[in-house]
Amino acid sequence: MNGPRILLVVGGGIAAYKSCELVRTIRKAGGSVTCVLTEGGAKFVTPMTLAALSEKPVHTTLWDLRNEAEMGHIQLSREADLVVVCPATADLMAKMAAGIADDLATTLLLATDKPVMAIPAMNVRMWQHAATIRNVQSLRASGVDVMEPDEGPMACGEFGPGRLPEVQMIWQRIAQALAGGSVMDDAPQADAADGQGVGGVPGAAIARGGKAIGLGASSPLVATKGEARAAPPTDPDAINHLTGGAAPQPFDPLAGQPDFDRGLEHRPLYGRHVLVTAGPTHEPIDPVRYIANRSSGKQGFAIAAAAAEAGARVTLVAGPVHLPTPPGVERIDVESALEMADAVEAALPADIAVMVAAVADWRVSRSADQKLKKKSGDGPPTLELTENPDILATLAKSAGRPSLVVGFAAETQDVIRYAREKRVRKGADWIIANDVSGDVMGGDANTVHIVTGSDVISLPEMPKEDVARILVERFADALPR
Repeated sequence: MNGPRILLVVGGGIAAYKSCELVRTIRKAGGSVTCVLTEGGAKFVTPMTLAALSEKPVHTTLWDLRNEAEMGHIQLSREADLVVVCPATADLMAKMAAGIADDLATTLLLATDKPVMAIPAMNVRMWQHAATIRNVQSLRASGVDVMEPDEGPMACGEFGPGRLPEVQMIWQRIAQALAGGSVMDDAPQADAADGQGVGGVPGAAIARGGKAIGLGASSPLVATKGEARAAPPTDPDAINHLTGGAAPQPFDPLAGQPDFDRGLEHRPLYGRHVLVTAGPTHEPIDPVRYIANRSSGKQGFAIAAAAAEAGARVTLVAGPVHLPTPPGVERIDVESALEMADAVEAALPADIAVMVAAVADWRVSRSADQKLKKKSGDGPPTLELTENPDILATLAKSAGRPSLVVGFAAETQDVIRYAREKRVRKGADWIIANDVSGDVMGGDANTVHIVTGSDVISLPEMPKEDVARILVERFADALPR
Protein backbone atom coordinates (compact mmCIF):
# COMPACT_ATOMS: atom_id res chain seq x y z
CA MET A 1 0.00 0.00 0.00
CA ASN A 2 1.57 3.25 -1.20
CA GLY A 3 -1.24 5.52 -0.06
CA PRO A 4 -1.62 7.18 3.32
CA ARG A 5 -2.37 5.03 6.35
CA ILE A 6 -5.22 6.23 8.55
CA LEU A 7 -5.96 4.96 12.05
CA LEU A 8 -9.67 5.62 12.59
CA VAL A 9 -11.03 5.71 16.14
CA VAL A 10 -14.82 5.36 16.11
CA GLY A 11 -16.47 6.94 19.14
CA GLY A 12 -19.82 6.11 20.68
CA GLY A 13 -22.32 8.48 19.09
CA ILE A 14 -25.21 8.14 16.65
CA ALA A 15 -22.95 9.64 13.97
CA ALA A 16 -20.73 6.53 14.18
CA TYR A 17 -22.53 5.10 11.16
CA LYS A 18 -20.88 7.76 8.98
CA SER A 19 -17.51 6.23 9.78
CA CYS A 20 -18.50 3.45 7.36
CA GLU A 21 -18.78 5.96 4.51
CA LEU A 22 -15.47 7.53 5.54
CA VAL A 23 -13.68 4.16 5.50
CA ARG A 24 -14.99 3.28 2.07
CA THR A 25 -14.10 6.66 0.57
CA ILE A 26 -10.54 6.76 1.91
CA ARG A 27 -9.97 3.27 0.53
CA LYS A 28 -11.37 4.28 -2.86
CA ALA A 29 -8.84 7.12 -2.80
CA GLY A 30 -5.97 4.65 -2.41
CA GLY A 31 -5.45 4.90 1.33
CA SER A 32 -5.65 2.18 3.95
CA VAL A 33 -7.74 2.36 7.11
CA THR A 34 -7.31 0.51 10.38
CA CYS A 35 -10.28 0.88 12.69
CA VAL A 36 -10.37 1.04 16.49
CA LEU A 37 -13.94 0.70 17.73
CA THR A 38 -14.82 1.93 21.20
CA GLU A 39 -17.34 0.14 23.39
CA GLY A 40 -19.86 2.93 22.76
CA GLY A 41 -19.16 2.95 19.03
CA ALA A 42 -19.98 -0.77 18.88
CA LYS A 43 -23.55 0.11 19.96
CA PHE A 44 -24.06 1.85 16.61
CA VAL A 45 -21.82 0.00 14.12
CA THR A 46 -20.48 -3.53 14.33
CA PRO A 47 -16.81 -4.60 14.11
CA MET A 48 -17.78 -6.91 11.25
CA THR A 49 -19.14 -4.01 9.19
CA LEU A 50 -15.95 -1.98 9.58
CA ALA A 51 -13.83 -5.06 8.89
CA ALA A 52 -15.76 -5.77 5.68
CA LEU A 53 -15.28 -2.19 4.47
CA SER A 54 -11.64 -1.75 5.53
CA GLU A 55 -10.57 -5.35 4.78
CA LYS A 56 -8.53 -5.20 7.98
CA PRO A 57 -9.09 -6.55 11.49
CA VAL A 58 -10.99 -4.16 13.75
CA HIS A 59 -9.46 -3.56 17.19
CA THR A 60 -11.81 -3.27 20.13
CA THR A 61 -9.95 -4.12 23.32
CA LEU A 62 -6.69 -3.38 25.07
CA TRP A 63 -6.65 -6.93 26.42
CA ASP A 64 -6.01 -8.82 23.21
CA LEU A 65 -3.21 -11.07 24.43
CA ARG A 66 -2.02 -11.97 20.95
CA ASN A 67 -1.45 -8.32 20.09
CA GLU A 68 -0.43 -7.11 23.55
CA ALA A 69 2.35 -9.71 23.66
CA GLU A 70 3.97 -7.40 21.14
CA MET A 71 2.58 -4.21 22.75
CA GLY A 72 -0.04 -3.95 20.03
CA HIS A 73 -1.48 -0.65 21.22
CA ILE A 74 1.93 1.00 20.85
CA GLN A 75 2.37 -0.47 17.38
CA LEU A 76 -1.08 0.69 16.31
CA SER A 77 -0.36 4.20 17.55
CA ARG A 78 2.86 4.46 15.55
CA GLU A 79 2.02 2.79 12.24
CA ALA A 80 -0.41 5.38 10.90
CA ASP A 81 0.32 8.62 9.09
CA LEU A 82 -2.70 10.24 10.74
CA VAL A 83 -4.99 9.30 13.63
CA VAL A 84 -8.61 10.38 13.07
CA VAL A 85 -11.22 10.27 15.85
CA CYS A 86 -14.66 10.21 14.19
CA PRO A 87 -17.04 10.78 15.77
CA ALA A 88 -15.29 12.45 18.69
CA THR A 89 -17.86 12.48 21.47
CA ALA A 90 -17.81 14.86 24.43
CA ASP A 91 -16.72 11.99 26.67
CA LEU A 92 -13.91 10.89 24.38
CA MET A 93 -12.56 14.43 23.97
CA ALA A 94 -12.71 14.95 27.74
CA LYS A 95 -10.58 11.85 28.22
CA MET A 96 -8.17 12.96 25.51
CA ALA A 97 -7.79 16.39 27.12
CA ALA A 98 -7.23 14.89 30.58
CA GLY A 99 -4.81 12.22 29.37
CA ILE A 100 -7.00 9.36 30.57
CA ALA A 101 -6.04 5.96 29.14
CA ASP A 102 -8.68 3.46 30.29
CA ASP A 103 -9.34 1.56 27.05
CA LEU A 104 -7.64 0.80 23.75
CA ALA A 105 -8.71 4.00 22.00
CA THR A 106 -7.61 6.41 24.75
CA THR A 107 -4.41 4.46 25.41
CA LEU A 108 -3.22 4.61 21.82
CA LEU A 109 -4.23 8.29 21.57
CA LEU A 110 -1.98 8.99 24.52
CA ALA A 111 0.82 6.81 23.13
CA THR A 112 0.84 8.04 19.54
CA ASP A 113 3.56 10.25 18.11
CA LYS A 114 1.54 10.94 14.95
CA PRO A 115 -0.80 13.85 14.13
CA VAL A 116 -4.28 13.51 15.62
CA MET A 117 -7.52 14.89 14.20
CA ALA A 118 -10.83 14.95 16.10
CA ILE A 119 -14.20 15.28 14.33
CA PRO A 120 -16.74 16.24 17.05
CA ALA A 121 -20.37 15.14 17.04
CA MET A 122 -22.72 15.71 19.97
CA ASN A 123 -25.83 17.52 21.18
CA VAL A 124 -25.74 21.29 20.79
CA ARG A 125 -25.87 21.85 24.58
CA MET A 126 -22.98 19.48 25.10
CA TRP A 127 -20.92 21.22 22.42
CA GLN A 128 -21.60 24.63 23.94
CA HIS A 129 -20.99 23.52 27.55
CA ALA A 130 -18.13 25.26 29.30
CA ALA A 131 -16.40 21.94 30.01
CA THR A 132 -16.40 20.94 26.33
CA ILE A 133 -15.14 24.40 25.33
CA ARG A 134 -12.24 24.03 27.77
CA ASN A 135 -11.45 20.55 26.50
CA VAL A 136 -11.44 21.66 22.88
CA GLN A 137 -9.16 24.57 23.71
CA SER A 138 -6.84 22.23 25.60
CA LEU A 139 -6.71 19.74 22.74
CA ARG A 140 -5.98 22.43 20.16
CA ALA A 141 -3.26 23.85 22.40
CA SER A 142 -1.77 20.34 22.52
CA GLY A 143 -1.65 20.13 18.75
CA VAL A 144 -4.83 18.13 18.08
CA ASP A 145 -6.71 19.33 15.00
CA VAL A 146 -10.31 19.67 16.24
CA MET A 147 -12.69 20.31 13.37
CA GLU A 148 -15.67 22.58 13.89
CA PRO A 149 -18.97 20.64 13.84
CA ASP A 150 -21.79 21.47 11.46
CA GLU A 151 -24.96 23.25 12.44
CA GLY A 152 -28.31 21.64 11.72
CA PRO A 153 -31.08 19.32 12.93
CA MET A 154 -29.96 16.51 15.22
CA ALA A 155 -31.14 13.00 15.96
CA CYS A 156 -32.45 14.25 19.32
CA GLY A 157 -34.71 16.74 17.53
CA GLU A 158 -32.79 19.90 18.51
CA PHE A 159 -31.07 22.29 16.12
CA GLY A 160 -27.67 23.94 16.34
CA PRO A 161 -23.93 23.28 16.13
CA GLY A 162 -22.80 19.77 17.00
CA ARG A 163 -23.62 17.69 13.91
CA LEU A 164 -20.83 15.63 12.40
CA PRO A 165 -19.56 17.52 9.32
CA GLU A 166 -20.38 16.09 5.92
CA VAL A 167 -17.97 13.35 4.92
CA GLN A 168 -16.75 15.43 1.96
CA MET A 169 -15.61 18.11 4.38
CA ILE A 170 -13.85 15.51 6.50
CA TRP A 171 -12.05 14.28 3.39
CA GLN A 172 -10.92 17.81 2.67
CA ARG A 173 -9.59 18.17 6.19
CA ILE A 174 -7.77 14.82 6.10
CA ALA A 175 -6.13 15.72 2.79
CA GLN A 176 -4.96 19.06 4.18
CA ALA A 177 -3.63 17.39 7.33
CA LEU A 178 -1.67 14.86 5.27
CA ALA A 179 -0.27 17.57 3.04
CA GLY A 180 0.41 20.22 5.67
CA GLY A 181 4.14 20.42 6.28
CA SER A 182 4.68 17.04 4.65
CA VAL A 183 4.40 17.95 1.00
CA MET A 184 7.68 17.06 -0.71
CA ASP A 185 9.79 20.12 -1.40
CA ASP A 186 10.21 19.17 -5.03
CA ALA A 187 6.49 18.53 -5.64
CA PRO A 188 5.12 20.60 -8.54
CA GLN A 189 3.51 23.72 -7.15
CA ALA A 190 0.40 25.44 -8.41
CA ASP A 191 -1.46 28.60 -7.55
CA ALA A 192 -3.83 27.83 -4.68
CA ALA A 193 -6.44 29.92 -6.44
CA ASP A 194 -6.80 27.36 -9.23
CA GLY A 195 -8.40 24.90 -6.81
CA GLN A 196 -6.22 21.95 -7.88
CA GLY A 197 -4.78 19.54 -5.38
CA VAL A 198 -4.19 19.68 -1.67
CA GLY A 199 -3.27 23.17 -0.60
CA GLY A 200 -2.72 24.10 -4.24
CA VAL A 201 -0.45 21.12 -4.95
CA PRO A 202 -1.81 18.93 -7.76
CA GLY A 203 -1.06 15.27 -7.16
CA ALA A 204 0.46 16.11 -3.78
CA ALA A 205 3.17 13.70 -2.65
CA ILE A 206 3.00 12.98 1.07
CA ALA A 207 6.25 12.07 2.77
CA ARG A 208 6.46 8.96 4.90
CA GLY A 209 9.83 7.67 6.00
CA GLY A 210 11.55 9.46 3.14
CA LYS A 211 9.20 7.91 0.59
CA ALA A 212 6.67 9.90 -1.39
CA ILE A 213 3.05 8.81 -1.17
CA GLY A 214 1.29 9.80 -4.37
CA LEU A 215 -2.16 11.38 -4.22
CA GLY A 216 -3.40 11.65 -7.77
CA ALA A 217 -5.30 14.77 -8.75
CA SER A 218 -8.44 12.72 -9.25
CA SER A 219 -8.26 11.16 -5.79
CA PRO A 220 -11.10 12.07 -3.40
CA LEU A 221 -8.39 12.64 -0.81
CA VAL A 222 -7.15 15.57 -2.84
CA ALA A 223 -8.97 18.68 -1.68
CA THR A 224 -10.44 20.75 -4.47
CA LYS A 225 -12.55 23.81 -4.58
CA GLY A 226 -16.21 23.11 -4.79
CA GLU A 227 -19.54 24.75 -4.34
CA ALA A 228 -21.83 23.10 -1.86
CA ARG A 229 -24.55 24.80 0.09
CA ALA A 230 -25.83 23.69 3.44
CA ALA A 231 -28.83 21.45 2.90
CA PRO A 232 -31.85 22.95 4.67
CA PRO A 233 -33.67 20.78 7.17
CA THR A 234 -36.10 18.51 5.36
CA ASP A 235 -38.92 19.20 7.80
CA PRO A 236 -38.73 22.86 8.83
CA ASP A 237 -42.06 22.68 10.68
CA ALA A 238 -40.81 19.90 12.93
CA ILE A 239 -37.76 21.88 14.06
CA ASN A 240 -39.27 25.37 13.87
CA HIS A 241 -36.27 26.83 12.13
CA LEU A 242 -36.03 29.07 9.08
CA THR A 243 -34.15 27.38 6.26
CA GLY A 244 -33.94 29.93 3.49
CA GLY A 245 -31.01 32.16 2.65
CA ALA A 246 -28.36 30.32 4.65
CA ALA A 247 -24.99 32.02 4.34
CA PRO A 248 -21.96 29.97 3.22
CA GLN A 249 -20.11 28.42 6.14
CA PRO A 250 -16.29 28.42 6.32
CA PHE A 251 -14.68 25.08 5.63
CA ASP A 252 -11.88 25.75 8.10
CA PRO A 253 -11.96 28.09 11.11
CA LEU A 254 -8.29 28.95 10.58
CA ALA A 255 -7.53 32.22 8.83
CA GLY A 256 -6.62 32.08 5.18
CA GLN A 257 -8.67 28.98 4.37
CA PRO A 258 -11.19 29.14 1.49
CA ASP A 259 -14.91 29.17 2.11
CA PHE A 260 -16.95 26.20 0.97
CA ASP A 261 -20.73 26.20 0.63
CA ARG A 262 -21.88 22.91 2.06
CA GLY A 263 -24.57 20.94 0.25
CA LEU A 264 -25.54 17.84 -1.63
CA GLU A 265 -23.62 18.32 -4.88
CA HIS A 266 -20.67 16.21 -3.78
CA ARG A 267 -22.77 13.25 -2.67
CA PRO A 268 -22.62 10.15 -4.87
CA LEU A 269 -26.30 10.10 -5.87
CA TYR A 270 -26.83 13.84 -6.24
CA GLY A 271 -29.12 14.57 -9.19
CA ARG A 272 -30.36 10.96 -9.37
CA HIS A 273 -33.87 9.65 -8.79
CA VAL A 274 -34.12 6.46 -6.76
CA LEU A 275 -37.39 4.52 -6.63
CA VAL A 276 -37.82 2.11 -3.70
CA THR A 277 -40.69 -0.21 -2.80
CA ALA A 278 -40.99 -1.53 0.74
CA GLY A 279 -43.23 -3.54 3.04
CA PRO A 280 -45.95 -6.08 2.30
CA THR A 281 -49.13 -5.76 0.30
CA HIS A 282 -52.57 -6.55 1.67
CA GLU A 283 -54.90 -8.31 -0.75
CA PRO A 284 -58.51 -7.97 0.48
CA ILE A 285 -60.73 -11.01 0.97
CA ASP A 286 -63.54 -8.93 2.41
CA PRO A 287 -63.66 -5.56 4.22
CA VAL A 288 -61.95 -7.01 7.34
CA ARG A 289 -59.72 -9.84 6.07
CA TYR A 290 -56.78 -9.92 3.70
CA ILE A 291 -53.87 -12.03 2.34
CA ALA A 292 -50.47 -10.71 3.42
CA ASN A 293 -46.96 -11.70 4.54
CA ARG A 294 -44.62 -10.90 7.42
CA SER A 295 -42.55 -8.15 5.79
CA SER A 296 -41.85 -5.26 8.18
CA GLY A 297 -40.59 -2.80 5.56
CA LYS A 298 -37.52 -1.98 7.67
CA GLN A 299 -34.93 -2.87 5.03
CA GLY A 300 -36.69 -0.93 2.28
CA PHE A 301 -37.13 2.13 4.49
CA ALA A 302 -33.44 1.94 5.45
CA ILE A 303 -32.44 1.87 1.78
CA ALA A 304 -34.66 4.87 1.05
CA ALA A 305 -33.06 6.76 3.96
CA ALA A 306 -29.52 5.87 2.82
CA ALA A 307 -30.27 6.95 -0.76
CA ALA A 308 -31.56 10.31 0.50
CA GLU A 309 -28.41 10.70 2.63
CA ALA A 310 -26.41 10.03 -0.55
CA GLY A 311 -28.07 13.04 -2.19
CA ALA A 312 -30.73 11.31 -4.30
CA ARG A 313 -34.33 12.34 -4.85
CA VAL A 314 -36.12 9.35 -3.40
CA THR A 315 -39.63 8.06 -4.04
CA LEU A 316 -40.69 5.40 -1.55
CA VAL A 317 -43.76 3.33 -2.44
CA ALA A 318 -44.73 1.80 0.89
CA GLY A 319 -47.12 -1.00 1.65
CA PRO A 320 -49.14 -0.92 4.89
CA VAL A 321 -46.45 -0.53 7.58
CA HIS A 322 -46.19 1.68 10.66
CA LEU A 323 -42.74 3.20 10.09
CA PRO A 324 -41.77 6.89 10.07
CA THR A 325 -40.95 8.43 6.71
CA PRO A 326 -37.16 8.94 6.38
CA PRO A 327 -36.06 12.59 6.09
CA GLY A 328 -35.96 13.89 2.55
CA VAL A 329 -38.02 11.01 1.13
CA GLU A 330 -41.29 11.33 -0.81
CA ARG A 331 -43.60 8.58 0.44
CA ILE A 332 -46.55 7.08 -1.42
CA ASP A 333 -48.69 4.73 0.67
CA VAL A 334 -50.48 1.83 -1.01
CA GLU A 335 -52.37 -1.27 0.16
CA SER A 336 -52.55 -3.81 -2.65
CA ALA A 337 -50.20 -5.10 -5.35
CA LEU A 338 -52.30 -3.42 -8.04
CA GLU A 339 -51.97 -0.06 -6.26
CA MET A 340 -48.22 -0.60 -5.87
CA ALA A 341 -47.81 -1.42 -9.57
CA ASP A 342 -49.67 1.77 -10.53
CA ALA A 343 -47.59 3.88 -8.12
CA VAL A 344 -44.32 2.45 -9.46
CA GLU A 345 -45.31 3.21 -13.04
CA ALA A 346 -46.37 6.75 -12.10
CA ALA A 347 -43.05 7.40 -10.31
CA LEU A 348 -40.97 6.78 -13.45
CA PRO A 349 -38.55 7.81 -14.84
CA ALA A 350 -35.91 6.82 -12.31
CA ASP A 351 -32.20 6.14 -12.42
CA ILE A 352 -32.33 3.29 -9.90
CA ALA A 353 -35.24 1.06 -8.93
CA VAL A 354 -34.88 -1.04 -5.78
CA MET A 355 -37.83 -3.40 -5.43
CA VAL A 356 -37.64 -4.45 -1.77
CA ALA A 357 -41.37 -4.90 -1.18
CA ALA A 358 -42.65 -8.41 -0.52
CA VAL A 359 -45.57 -8.26 -2.94
CA ALA A 360 -48.23 -10.92 -2.45
CA ASP A 361 -48.13 -13.40 -5.33
CA TRP A 362 -51.91 -13.84 -5.44
CA ARG A 363 -55.07 -11.90 -4.76
CA VAL A 364 -58.72 -12.91 -4.48
CA SER A 365 -60.38 -12.65 -7.89
CA ARG A 366 -63.47 -10.99 -6.47
CA SER A 367 -63.27 -9.73 -2.91
CA ALA A 368 -66.53 -9.63 -0.99
CA ASP A 369 -68.27 -6.31 -0.37
CA GLN A 370 -69.51 -7.51 3.01
CA LYS A 371 -67.82 -9.51 5.73
CA LEU A 372 -67.96 -13.23 4.99
CA LYS A 373 -69.89 -14.98 7.75
CA LYS A 374 -68.84 -18.29 9.23
CA LYS A 375 -71.77 -20.69 9.12
CA SER A 376 -71.78 -23.79 11.25
CA GLY A 377 -71.43 -26.95 9.19
CA ASP A 378 -70.80 -25.15 5.88
CA GLY A 379 -66.99 -25.23 6.11
CA PRO A 380 -64.67 -22.43 4.98
CA PRO A 381 -65.59 -20.38 1.91
CA THR A 382 -63.88 -21.15 -1.39
CA LEU A 383 -61.50 -18.39 -2.44
CA GLU A 384 -60.71 -18.09 -6.13
CA LEU A 385 -57.20 -16.66 -6.48
CA THR A 386 -55.57 -14.90 -9.41
CA GLU A 387 -51.94 -13.94 -9.93
CA ASN A 388 -50.81 -10.43 -9.07
CA PRO A 389 -48.77 -8.37 -11.56
CA ASP A 390 -45.02 -9.02 -11.46
CA ILE A 391 -43.86 -5.49 -10.70
CA LEU A 392 -40.12 -6.26 -10.92
CA ALA A 393 -40.31 -8.12 -14.23
CA THR A 394 -42.63 -5.52 -15.75
CA LEU A 395 -40.31 -2.70 -14.72
CA ALA A 396 -37.21 -4.49 -16.03
CA LYS A 397 -38.81 -4.91 -19.48
CA SER A 398 -40.46 -1.49 -19.69
CA ALA A 399 -39.52 1.24 -22.14
CA GLY A 400 -38.69 3.54 -19.25
CA ARG A 401 -36.43 0.98 -17.58
CA PRO A 402 -34.09 2.54 -14.98
CA SER A 403 -30.34 2.19 -15.54
CA LEU A 404 -30.09 -0.12 -12.53
CA VAL A 405 -32.94 -2.46 -11.58
CA VAL A 406 -32.48 -4.28 -8.28
CA GLY A 407 -34.80 -6.92 -6.89
CA PHE A 408 -34.90 -8.72 -3.55
CA ALA A 409 -35.26 -12.44 -2.97
CA ALA A 410 -36.37 -13.67 0.45
CA GLU A 411 -35.69 -17.39 0.58
CA THR A 412 -35.66 -20.13 3.20
CA GLN A 413 -33.33 -22.54 1.37
CA ASP A 414 -30.82 -22.59 -1.53
CA VAL A 415 -30.73 -18.81 -1.26
CA ILE A 416 -28.06 -18.02 -3.85
CA ARG A 417 -29.25 -20.57 -6.43
CA TYR A 418 -32.82 -19.27 -6.31
CA ALA A 419 -31.56 -15.67 -6.47
CA ARG A 420 -29.50 -16.38 -9.59
CA GLU A 421 -32.51 -17.97 -11.26
CA LYS A 422 -34.74 -15.07 -10.23
CA ARG A 423 -32.33 -12.47 -11.63
CA VAL A 424 -32.44 -14.08 -15.08
CA ARG A 425 -36.17 -14.80 -14.96
CA LYS A 426 -37.11 -11.26 -13.92
CA GLY A 427 -34.59 -9.45 -16.10
CA ALA A 428 -33.09 -7.58 -13.14
CA ASP A 429 -29.52 -6.33 -13.03
CA TRP A 430 -29.00 -7.43 -9.43
CA ILE A 431 -30.84 -9.53 -6.89
CA ILE A 432 -30.25 -8.97 -3.19
CA ALA A 433 -30.87 -12.34 -1.57
CA ASN A 434 -31.39 -13.11 2.08
CA ASP A 435 -32.33 -16.11 4.19
CA VAL A 436 -35.58 -15.40 6.03
CA SER A 437 -35.84 -18.73 7.80
CA GLY A 438 -34.99 -17.02 11.11
CA ASP A 439 -36.25 -13.71 12.54
CA VAL A 440 -35.07 -11.48 9.68
CA MET A 441 -38.61 -10.41 8.76
CA GLY A 442 -39.37 -7.90 11.46
CA GLY A 443 -35.86 -8.01 12.92
CA ASP A 444 -33.23 -5.28 12.91
CA ALA A 445 -30.34 -7.23 11.33
CA ASN A 446 -29.87 -8.87 7.95
CA THR A 447 -27.39 -11.06 6.08
CA VAL A 448 -27.51 -10.49 2.33
CA HIS A 449 -25.85 -11.70 -0.86
CA ILE A 450 -25.51 -9.32 -3.81
CA VAL A 451 -26.09 -11.45 -6.92
CA THR A 452 -25.04 -9.81 -10.20
CA GLY A 453 -24.56 -11.21 -13.67
CA SER A 454 -20.94 -12.04 -12.96
CA ASP A 455 -20.47 -12.27 -9.22
CA VAL A 456 -21.92 -13.00 -5.80
CA ILE A 457 -20.86 -10.73 -2.95
CA SER A 458 -21.82 -11.99 0.51
CA LEU A 459 -22.01 -9.49 3.36
CA PRO A 460 -21.78 -10.52 7.01
CA GLU A 461 -24.73 -10.07 9.34
CA MET A 462 -25.15 -6.43 10.26
CA PRO A 463 -27.88 -3.92 11.14
CA LYS A 464 -30.27 -3.23 8.29
CA GLU A 465 -29.16 0.42 8.26
CA ASP A 466 -25.57 -0.68 7.57
CA VAL A 467 -26.75 -3.08 4.85
CA ALA A 468 -28.60 -0.17 3.26
CA ARG A 469 -25.60 2.15 3.26
CA ILE A 470 -23.30 -0.45 1.72
CA LEU A 471 -25.87 -1.27 -0.95
CA VAL A 472 -26.44 2.39 -1.80
CA GLU A 473 -22.70 2.97 -2.17
CA ARG A 474 -22.54 0.05 -4.59
CA PHE A 475 -25.58 1.34 -6.48
CA ALA A 476 -23.81 4.68 -6.95
CA ASP A 477 -20.64 2.98 -8.18
CA ALA A 478 -22.62 0.92 -10.73
CA LEU A 479 -24.36 3.86 -12.40
CA PRO A 480 -22.93 5.20 -15.68
CA ARG A 481 -21.11 8.48 -15.14
